[in-house]
Amino acid sequence: MPREQSLKHLAPEKDFSAIRRAMARMRERIDEAREAKATARRPAAVAEAPRFAPAGQSTQMVVGADAADDHAILGTSVNLYGSYRLKRVYYSAYSPIPDASRLLPPQPPPLLREHRLYQADWLLRFYGFELDEIMAGAGEGGGGMLDLGVDPKLAWALRHRDRFPVDLNRAPREMLLRVPGLGAKTVDKILAARRHRSVRAEDLARLRLSLPKLLPFVVTVDHRPRGSLLDRPDLRSLVAPRQSAFGTAATSLARPAQLALF
Repeated sequence: MPREQSLKHLAPEKDFSAIRRAMARMRERIDEAREAKATARRPAAVAEAPRFAPAGQSTQMVVGADAADDHAILGTSVNLYGSYRLKRVYYSAYSPIPDASRLLPPQPPPLLREHRLYQADWLLRFYGFELDEIMAGAGEGGGGMLDLGVDPKLAWALRHRDRFPVDLNRAPREMLLRVPGLGAKTVDKILAARRHRSVRAEDLARLRLSLPKLLPFVVTVDHRPRGSLLDRPDLRSLVAPRQSAFGTAATSLARPAQLALF
């Protein structure tokens, strides 16, 4: 669970401190094994070095079974990554089952919430974002929840329009990673390409990027956003994913259901 009090409330047989101690011991064993391999001088010694959990350790948090908001969930993840060097934190949307405890909520959270948490987690680990940057003003009404209507990077960009447009031929990698629509691998491709020639809008099209989402935030040798585009009050509607008739992003409409066995 994201919070210790929630674990005590919903699973009193579990010990929060014992779980953390186990994670700490796991980290120590992993560090010892890696250090032994790193300090081995002979090839034979490297081969003989102890291997312990070479893939690292991970954990999973249930989302929506308690009242923890997205800020609290991601804050717990930041702590786990920093304190125990976890390889990955997984997020699992709570799904009710028949005859469940009355302590649990009767309705599941939207699956899109789980997806947004994964996106925010990625920004924290690989894109140089801080938790407070992602969560500042999160959600149209705030309240510590990520915006379900747009991904966290686009939400940040819409709140910081003064940082844009970004020149794809001049900006450092750190700023390119903050451009909506650019992933880490795409940024590396742009950096490699611009060593040899100037990046053009047609190059972005060849990379199969979402140009309606990307072009308002970038400058290339043959493209510059119209002067007032970034100041338009309806910019969000221009760059956000299409909304369905139900008012939610298309990716969140279908929720898989467990089929009956009999």
